[in-house]
Amino acid sequence: MQKFYTNINQIVGDVITVDAKNAGNGELAQVFTGRGTSLAQVIRLDGKKVFLQVFAGSRGISTGDKVRFLGHPMRIASGNMLLGRIFNGSGIPLDNGPHLSENLIDIGGPPVNPVKRIIPNKMIRTGIPMIDVFNSLVVSQKLPIFSIAGEPYNELLARIGTQAEVDIIILGGMGLKYDDYLFFRDTLEEHGALSHSIVFMHTAADPVVECLLVPDISLAVAENFALEGKRVLVLLTDMSNFCDALKEIAITMQQIPSNRGYPGDLYSRLAARYEKAVDFDTAGSITILAVTTMPGDDVTHPIPDNTGYITEGQFYLKNGVIEPFGSLSRLKQLVNGKTRDDHRTIMDTMIQLFASYRETQEKQAMGFQMSTWDMKLLKYGKLFEDRMMSLKVNIPLEKALDLGWEILHDCFSPEETGIKKSMVDKYWPKKNETKIFSR
Repeated sequence: MQKFYTNINQIVGDVITVDAKNAGNGELAQVFTGRGTSLAQVIRLDGKKVFLQVFAGSRGISTGDKVRFLGHPMRIASGNMLLGRIFNGSGIPLDNGPHLSENLIDIGGPPVNPVKRIIPNKMIRTGIPMIDVFNSLVVSQKLPIFSIAGEPYNELLARIGTQAEVDIIILGGMGLKYDDYLFFRDTLEEHGALSHSIVFMHTAADPVVECLLVPDISLAVAENFALEGKRVLVLLTDMSNFCDALKEIAITMQQIPSNRGYPGDLYSRLAARYEKAVDFDTAGSITILAVTTMPGDDVTHPIPDNTGYITEGQFYLKNGVIEPFGSLSRLKQLVNGKTRDDHRTIMDTMIQLFASYRETQEKQAMGFQMSTWDMKLLKYGKLFEDRMMSLKVNIPLEKALDLGWEILHDCFSPEETGIKKSMVDKYWPKKNETKIFSR
């Protein structure tokens, strides 16, 4: 029999404190007020004191209202009935569809036992050369997209969601503007990707606690599909808003702040979510790609700093492109040797030459006289930026590799590239072929 508690001791912000027994961390509760019933979640236990974050806010709650604990954590429906649906951070439909109450699963469970994991060995194709060629996205990888406000990170995330070769896309939005929500919804619909996508959307106007629920709900649903053999890609934006929500609640509960006011367990909170990425030995997989906006483009800020210790590299989005020298996929070597035999050759050679191009740009800016080699590098760098780095480019991996050979052919002789002769003989465009970049 569920017991009602009427001894609400404290109301601070959206957090209420109740004296209760046998409550569990993360457990759901109902708060009965004169205005109706609100859901709340246990976020801290201190002896008999139970701290609850009220989903709808504490407005209208008085110390004499009733609280009833439900005996289970937050739950979300699972299964194919979720496909094509859009929900808020509490799992309530935003698309005027029916509420779902079947096949409920708990959220916030532990990461997968390492014994059940396999070494990442499969690539996820996205149609974006700067990812597929130079920093391949690997199944079961956890990667952040480091960026700053104003960069097109949501556009990049939406494009990956519509083009990635996976079975299911799960999009979790946290603290987004309503325009961003509409952009994601319309983009997925326009490209026909909504039918195999599930969206959990928290906007800046929604309760803070829902922002904290979005990653847990998204990953719980993803794990359920992965256990059924599906390849799932989880897209999260923006993890900085998630961390700010943690900070807000920690301040409300008067916890001792750590670096820049963030809670001391920020690393553990982030790791608990990112470590859900997995490739099961007998089932499907979960791959996580999450946007992290860096305040002031400061990579030493607590959020990107802690994220970098957990994840396996990062995509660095700057000036509207994926920056080659700030981005790193540490697992790419596990897959780019299995795509095409020239993949690593093109990757290494083009990045090396692009580094030389950047040095030549600096020399040119300082007024140095340009040599013949410098002019070749300047021509190459411009082609690389236009044909490879631009996020407007949308081609399969094999065509991107062919394009790489064409760019090298248009700017250099085979000897100037340093590519071994066997690769040149096999892939270097013939002299009588029309150069696609000739002016």
